[in-house]
Order: sequence, then structure tokens, then C-alpha cells
Amino acid sequence: MTDVETNTTSTSDITARVAELLTPVVHDLTALIVNGKQAHWHVRGTNFVAVHELLDTLVDHARDWADLAAERIVALRMPVDARLWTVAANASAPEPPAGFLQADDTIRTVIAGIDAALKSVNQAVKELGGIDPISQDVAIEIGAGLEKDRWFLFSHISE
Repeated sequence: MTDVETNTTSTSDITARVAELLTPVVHDLTALIVNGKQAHWHVRGTNFVAVHELLDTLVDHARDWADLAAERIVALRMPVDARLWTVAANASAPEPPAGFLQADDTIRTVIAGIDAALKSVNQAVKELGGIDPISQDVAIEIGAGLEKDRWFLFSHISE
């Protein structure tokens, strides 16, 4: 059996810093996945179907983006810890309320989670530019998608 190692031109200091910057992104997106499903199951009221379906879309996107960020870390030969208890201890999202919520309150709660994720994403974008443009591109893609999903949700409650 042959050991095959991922080829990377990054130094260990750079890959460690990339992992430090992208791991909070993975944590915040994983929290968004779990909290998004919680919101999806418990939304009530006006625009139920539209919000219910939009939350499923958000969860799917967040899952893809968490995977993208985690796989970038692993491609650089660094581990990523996204176990549930690690995410719960480290995610920056506010704790959502338990139980049923009206659609407007559900949207506000989910937007708060998106905003928390955007903070870690924007920090990664800012700091990765000078050290690893490929990882920065990953963060930029995630940020653009989160902003679009935030806009879709916000449009339901804006006047």
C-alpha cells in the first residue's frame, strides 16, 4: 500500500492559520444548519409554506458551505473538529428560542444566526487575502451565498 500525501505549497504556519480562520466558519455554519432545521420544523403563521421551504434551502446551502470550508482545511492537511459539542461550545450564533414561532420571529432569529456566521466569514476573508488566496476565495463564495440567503429571508419581513 502506498501513502499518498496531498500536495500543497503552503507552509505549516500558513495552513495552521487557515485552519484557525476557517474552523469558526465551519462551526457557525454547522450551528446554522441545526438551528435552521429547528426553525423549519417550528415556523407558524403567515407565509408558512414559503418560509418553511426557504429554510430548507438555507440549510442545504449551509451544509454545502460547511463542507466546502471543512474540506479546504483538510486539503491543507489540518484537522477540523465539528463534533456537535465542539460546535455548541464554539459557535457564535445566539441561542434560538425553543418551540413554535411566528414566521416573522423565525426569520429574525435565523437572520441573527446568518449575521453571526457572516462575522466569522468576513474575518476569514479579511485575513486570508494575504496568506492564502484560494482559502480566501472559499470564504468569499460562502459570504456571497450567505448574504443572498439573508436577503431572501429579510425580504419577507421588510416593508
